[in-house]
Amino acid sequence: MSKIAQIKKEVSKVVVGQERMVDSLLIALLCEGHILIEGVPGLAKTTTVNALASSLGLNFKRAQFTPDLLPSDILGAEIYDPKSNEFKIKKGPIFTNLLLADEINRAPAKVQSALLEVMQEKQVTLGDTTFQIEAPFFVMATQNPVEQEGVYQLPEAQLDRFMLKIVVDYNTKEEELEIARRISSGNYEAVQAVANLEDLNEIKKAIAAVHVDAEVEAYMIELVNATRNPSEYGLDSIKDYIQFGASPRVSIDMFKAVKAMAHMRGKDFVTPVDVAYIAKELMRHRIVLTYEAEAEGITTDEIIQSVLESVVIP
Repeated sequence: MSKIAQIKKEVSKVVVGQERMVDSLLIALLCEGHILIEGVPGLAKTTTVNALASSLGLNFKRAQFTPDLLPSDILGAEIYDPKSNEFKIKKGPIFTNLLLADEINRAPAKVQSALLEVMQEKQVTLGDTTFQIEAPFFVMATQNPVEQEGVYQLPEAQLDRFMLKIVVDYNTKEEELEIARRISSGNYEAVQAVANLEDLNEIKKAIAAVHVDAEVEAYMIELVNATRNPSEYGLDSIKDYIQFGASPRVSIDMFKAVKAMAHMRGKDFVTPVDVAYIAKELMRHRIVLTYEAEAEGITTDEIIQSVLESVVIP
């Protein structure tokens, strides 16, 4: 059994179903990215990332984002020590391997801005000192779509830091029955650490070796470009709905994510199917819609679907 299969088996001890979420978490982690998960309460978002951290033997911390949160609550701060008459650094929960930023859209802009440096450059500046975050560093943020009171719209620069955004749906009836049985019986299997940092590095090397044909590379660039210049692809019907197309980070992340996707499927090459499978997760949070699109209820997923249907598959 491969290491990835072992990790997924351990996570499945406490998480029923939600395979898409688990796969996306692994892709983001192996590609050194971050992930934003949107879903209603009770869909095992916190449980999943905790189980993933346990299966990898990594440090895990959780930060509950609230409107009164300060940047120092996440990053840390310089604290004055009257005994020694000097300032000392108190590190915040950001100094970990896996950070769960729960309900991230409840924190104000100043907290979001504080995350920009650490999510992109893997470092934190406190006072005059800059600290490197120990690898691997992975942020999993959640946001709740059903509670609109007291939430802040995440700025585009912050959204762009997330490699993937996935929308988690309810479990099937069969899965929910299994969840209820497990919890009511109290029979929980402990998640064992089945991989370590060396194993993760080996998997990353294997992912880097996955072959991407030049035509598939061109196809990925065409998909991204179609969100910026829809008229070039016969997409005049959606051009008035797009204010800003996908950013250059999408192309970079897509090249990495599809290789990870192929490797997790047991292949050593990427196909257009791999690209199409993960395109929405890569782009849905990086396309800025116009007011006209919002007024007509057009979503970024619908825009991406139109792009996928229009761009010629190699």
